[in-house]
Amino acid sequence: MARHTGPVCRLCRREGDKLFLKGTRCLSQKCPVEKRGYIPGQHGPNSKAKRAKTSDYSLQLREKQKVRRLYGLLEAQFRRYFREALKKRGVTGEQLLILLERRLDNVVYRSGYAASRANARQLVCHAHFTVNGHPVDIPSYLVKPGDKIAVRENSRPLTYWKALLEEKDAAGVPQWISPDRSTLSILIQSLPSRDQIEAPIKEQLVVEYYSR
Repeated sequence: MARHTGPVCRLCRREGDKLFLKGTRCLSQKCPVEKRGYIPGQHGPNSKAKRAKTSDYSLQLREKQKVRRLYGLLEAQFRRYFREALKKRGVTGEQLLILLERRLDNVVYRSGYAASRANARQLVCHAHFTVNGHPVDIPSYLVKPGDKIAVRENSRPLTYWKALLEEKDAAGVPQWISPDRSTLSILIQSLPSRDQIEAPIKEQLVVEYYSR
């Protein structure tokens, strides 16, 4: 499975925003965005990218890159989601975000079962979850209302899940997801709406980028 293997904190610094790619570290004072809040590169805060004038294309590109990196997708994958969003009724930008939110790895992350989307993707790839009773190891699997996601019986004795049961329920879980830590399961109540996607995203800029 293709994925980004470089230092992820550089991605946050390049976009000038916290993308929470390293879980709780992003909330601490160790976060590089807090310590070095400028574009990475050999010239540091004096880099040409920092001094360059911001064009419409630059704004669109940076927003597209931010969303793509936030969900941990490569360009080809992200473009496919955009083409799928174009086929759906409604606002294209909102449909794009809804598709991204429906990914199984994102649902595991948003439910508080993983510290980051990368961590959630690893859990899914290692076949720790079932959907409606069937094992699923595809992070891009799109959930739908009524789906029940659960940790596999064979995985429950692992230390990771035992520690999770002892933790408090995660804060900020969106209303369209209903996790139950006592049974290590997640129920999909409905499709997400735009106001339930709290990430600081200007999806219209992404639409404008691909509509050039």
